[in-house]
Amino acid sequence: MITSLNGTPLSRLTFGTMQFGGNADAADSRAMFDAARTAGITHFDTAYVYNGGASETLLGEMIKEERESLIIATKAAYDGGSSRENILTGFDISQQRLGLDVVDILYLHRFDDDTPLQETFDALATLKHAGKIRHIAVSNFAAWQVVKAQRVALGFDVMIEMVQPMHSLVKRQAEVEIFPMCVDQGLEIVPYSPLGGGLLTGKYAGGGTGRLTEDHRYAARYNVDWMHQAAVKLAALAGDMGASPATLAVAWAMAHPARPRPIISARSSEQLAPSLAALDFDMTPELYEQISGFSVTPPPATDRIEEA
Repeated sequence: MITSLNGTPLSRLTFGTMQFGGNADAADSRAMFDAARTAGITHFDTAYVYNGGASETLLGEMIKEERESLIIATKAAYDGGSSRENILTGFDISQQRLGLDVVDILYLHRFDDDTPLQETFDALATLKHAGKIRHIAVSNFAAWQVVKAQRVALGFDVMIEMVQPMHSLVKRQAEVEIFPMCVDQGLEIVPYSPLGGGLLTGKYAGGGTGRLTEDHRYAARYNVDWMHQAAVKLAALAGDMGASPATLAVAWAMAHPARPRPIISARSSEQLAPSLAALDFDMTPELYEQISGFSVTPPPATDRIEEA
């Protein structure tokens, strides 16, 4: 079980600080951190590459007074590959930015085809055995990559304990193999983008702007007609219920039987509020099924569907 240094458990939602020091200035970042803490969030996620290090630096300042009660995750090796040198050098910088003697969770930010996993996990094991990190995790790995990496990790007397895939109402591939694998292997699931890059907030249907209009990667990722139709249906349902589409989207993501802990984020505390409201939203099984019907439910990981 992953807890804080004083035994505080992981919260049902995770707060992602990708906007800290970028689209959110220091004041907005602090306001969002405070709102997350007021809502009971104990788990905060950042990365070496976020906004040139500003995210880690700002988060490091905010967590000082409550360090023992919080679970802090960062990520390494998004750029430059997963070599031993790149991981250790990058982590040393992350640790200094965060101002931490020990970082609770260190993710490999993505799979690296060009570096042997033995070299990668030798570095991660060095950090773990030295007491500089408490838990090892992976982000953007396929299920087979997690299992392959886990086998290597165990050879260094460490193990992967957490996985961070993409998952939302309009991105459900993780439900096919990643979620079942994590449940079977006892790994925590901390998915990112439960709002579908902002698509599921409903703002784009009304002509709003954001990552889907400003970032070509996000535009391409969600440039599918049925995804936009799902967002319209979600917004209509939310309107009928007197709720925010973002609240429904996050509550839906939380309600998966695999018990994921979605990462929520925003540019301001006002924008964050609907996602935090998901913590108190009653997502009934009937409503969950209704919302699931707005998107394409992925098939089971077998061609023998009659046996599934």
